[in-house]
Amino acid sequence: MSRRRTLSPRKKLALLVSAAAVAGGGAFVMATTSNAAPVQNASNSTVCQGLATALGNNQTFIDGQRAKPDAQSQARIANREAVIAQIKVQQAASNCKVGESAQGPQAAQPAQPAKPAQPAKPAPSAPGKQQTTAPAQGAGGGAATGRQVCVGSTVTLSGEGGAPAASSNQFPAGTKLKVTNLDNNKSTTVQVTSVSGSCALLNNAAFEQVREPGKFLIRRALIEKVG
Repeated sequence: MSRRRTLSPRKKLALLVSAAAVAGGGAFVMATTSNAAPVQNASNSTVCQGLATALGNNQTFIDGQRAKPDAQSQARIANREAVIAQIKVQQAASNCKVGESAQGPQAAQPAQPAKPAQPAKPAPSAPGKQQTTAPAQGAGGGAATGRQVCVGSTVTLSGEGGAPAASSNQFPAGTKLKVTNLDNNKSTTVQVTSVSGSCALLNNAAFEQVREPGKFLIRRALIEKVG
């Protein structure tokens, strides 16, 4: 006669505990996976759109340098590749699609010349009275004003460090630009110090002066050439 092996109560209990632990672990993994936030992109997140635009503008600049290289192109390309790497880190931290690239609406468009202001017609003065004209005051209580440029352009950050500055593909180094965020009425006046793939890009320090918390893109921007 064959003898059937039977498990002792202790071994049965140990097997039941092990099976429950395995099942619980699998359920935890499934729950963790299902609760993970979906990765966002430029089409459904303003933050992701701003980072994608910054990456795209830097990539456009690199492509331009490779197409028409000069003595400084390699150094500029290395700098912008480091900037792109930092933007990808920010994309990952913001739960955005890493490496997503977009272009600003004015990335390659020439600056639109401002229309000359029409002189105001003086009001007719009463006979025997001398008419006087008060000098026009600049907007913002005497703040620097100039002609509007980059009409319709959004503004994002270049990812570069250093003191507040701008980069541009339309204005030479030394040009002064005033950038106003019309959504919060904050403005900054910066000097163009380098070339970029966009009409106007702000470096990190300058962008911090006009940004809204948590946003990497200024949709409603007023850009003026003031010097």
